[in-house]
Amino acid sequence: MKYLDIAEVAKRSGVPASTLRFYEMKGLIASVGRRGLRRLFDPGVLERLALIALGRAAGFSLDELALMWAADGQLRIDRQMLAAKANVLDQTIHKLSAMRDGLRHAAACTASSHMECPTFRRILQAAASGAMGTRKKRTPQPPLK
Repeated sequence: MKYLDIAEVAKRSGVPASTLRFYEMKGLIASVGRRGLRRLFDPGVLERLALIALGRAAGFSLDELALMWAADGQLRIDRQMLAAKANVLDQTIHKLSAMRDGLRHAAACTASSHMECPTFRRILQAAASGAMGTRKKRTPQPPLK
């Protein structure tokens, strides 16, 4: 079997060598040995790096991604975790769509002033209340004694 050195993995995957070393330290990938000072990897690492890239694009943390592999290196994706992440993405899409629509309205609004436009005022009120995800909701503090 022909192993790939870290430079070849970096070139083929587009992942910098420093990131590959970090992923190895986090347990996401594993080298199979060394040739001189260079780490060697099984060619299957490229597929694993593609899965990591896909997971990162979907918003998974490295720790969450690490849970997707068993100790023996076999993939074991938690379907409930995928469904939960899909729900979070749905919420994000909904918020971003509302913001996009609000911006489009504000850009095309024929009111003499945006502050006179009822739709813009509703958008402004939603932003002020945190309904658009623009502000963090305050955690209620216990009463002082």
